[in-house]
Amino acid sequence: MLSPLASAISRGGKGISGVVRKAPGSVRCYSVQKQIDEFKAESEQLLKEIKTNIQPGVDFKTAIPKESQEIISHYKELYTSVAGPGATTLSSNPASFHKKPERVQQILKDYKTNIHQTYVKFLEKNPIEDVQPGVARMTSCLEAEEFPVTEPVRVCITGAAGAIGYSLAYRIASGGLFGPKTPIILQLLELPQAQNALKGVEMELLDCAFPTLQKVIITDSPEKAFENVDYAFLVGAQPRTKGMERGDLLMKNAEIFATQGKALNVAAKGADTRVLVVGNPANTNALIASHHARSIPKSNFIAMTRLDHNRALAQVAEKAKVPLSAISRVIIWGNHSATQFPDLSHAFIGEELALNVVKDDWYKKDFIPAVQQRGAKIIDARGASSAASAASSAMDTVFDWHFGTNAQWISAAVHSNGEYGVTPGLYYSYPVVFNDRREWDIVRNLPIDLFSAEKMELTHKELLSERDAVSKLLA
Repeated sequence: MLSPLASAISRGGKGISGVVRKAPGSVRCYSVQKQIDEFKAESEQLLKEIKTNIQPGVDFKTAIPKESQEIISHYKELYTSVAGPGATTLSSNPASFHKKPERVQQILKDYKTNIHQTYVKFLEKNPIEDVQPGVARMTSCLEAEEFPVTEPVRVCITGAAGAIGYSLAYRIASGGLFGPKTPIILQLLELPQAQNALKGVEMELLDCAFPTLQKVIITDSPEKAFENVDYAFLVGAQPRTKGMERGDLLMKNAEIFATQGKALNVAAKGADTRVLVVGNPANTNALIASHHARSIPKSNFIAMTRLDHNRALAQVAEKAKVPLSAISRVIIWGNHSATQFPDLSHAFIGEELALNVVKDDWYKKDFIPAVQQRGAKIIDARGASSAASAASSAMDTVFDWHFGTNAQWISAAVHSNGEYGVTPGLYYSYPVVFNDRREWDIVRNLPIDLFSAEKMELTHKELLSERDAVSKLLA
C-alpha cells in the first residue's frame, strides 16, 4: 500500500513535475510561489531535525523502518523529477547524521504527515489543471544545499543576435529552461557580419551575472558552435518579411540548413544531441538538416509547431472564456504554414468535448483560419515575424522534450514512419507525448473524419512539394 505522500504524488503523475507538466500553456512561475515557499520551509525544518537526531556511524537506511524508507524514496523521486536527471536528495553518508537514533521513527512519521498535508493543501489551493509549467523548475529544490550541481548542459543557438535568438539566450542562461541548479554553456552562432552584434549579446549575458551561466562561446563557425552540444536551437534563417511567400524562403534557407546539418554531423554528440528547428520553413529545414547530420538519429530532430499549438490554445480560451489550463488534446497536423490543420475534434475543455462548447461553425469558419494566418497577421501588425512568442514556444518544446509531458499531448513536427498515411521521411506535425528519457511517441489510432482527412492531406501535399523543390540537397 502506498503511503499518503506516495498516493498524493501518484495523483499528479510523477511528483510535482508530473503536476506542473499537466498544463498545456507556457511557463508561469510565480502565481503559486507562496505555497511552494511554505512547502520548502516546512520540509527543510523537518529534514534538519532528521539530520540532527541520528548518531554518528549509524547507517541511515538501516536506522529507518521500511515504511519510512518508502517516504524518503518518494521524496527522492519528487525532488529528482523537479531537478532533473542526476539530482539526488537526503545524503546517505552516515557521517552527516548524529545524536539520537531512537527519535528517527517519530520524526519521519511527523515528516510524512507534514509533507502529505502540505502537498494536499498545495493541490487544494492550486488544482492540478491550474498549476502552470515551470513552477517547480523555477522554485526547484526543497533543500538545495544538499544537492550536487548537475553536469553543464551545452546549448547552441543559431542566429543568436536575432530577435528570437536574443530572447532565448537570456531565458536559457537564467535557468528558465533546465532549472536553477543546472549549469549552462551557451554556444552562439551568427554570420560573420553579425559578430559585433553577437559580441554585444555576450557582454549583456555576462553582465546579468546569472549563477547558472558557466560560459558563453560566440562564433561564426558552425562546427565550433555545435561542438558537443546537448541541444541545438536552429533559429537562424532568412526571415519572412511583409509580402514574402513561404515558397520564397525555401531555397534561401535550404543551403543554410544543409551546411548546419553537415556541421552537426561532425561536431555534435550524435545520439545524445537533440535539435529543434525553429527557422522557417521549419519542417523542410528539419528534413534537410537531418539528412546531412547522419550521426544524429532522425528522431532527434523536431520542427517547431508548438507556436501554432499555443496559438490554438489561446483562440479556444478566448472563445470559451476559460483558462488555458482547462484545454487539452488540441492538435496541429502537418506543416508550420498556412496549410496546417489546427484540429479540435479530439480536444476537451475541462471534461467536455471542445466542439460541444465552441460549436462546429466557429471551429471551421473562424478558428482554423485564425490559427493558420496568425503569423501573417503579426507580420502585418508589427512589420516583422513573431519573436517573443516563437522563443517562448521553443522553450516549451525543449522543456517537454527534456522532462517529459506526463502523458499530455503537445504538437511537434517529427520524423514520419507513415503514421496516419503520411509519406515516411517527412517531418509532419502530430500529437506527441514525451517520456522522461527524452523520447517522443506519436499518439496513434485516433479516428479521423472526412473533413479532418482532407485538411491533413492538403498540408501533406504541401510538404511533398517542398521536399521536391529542395530534392537536389537530399540526394
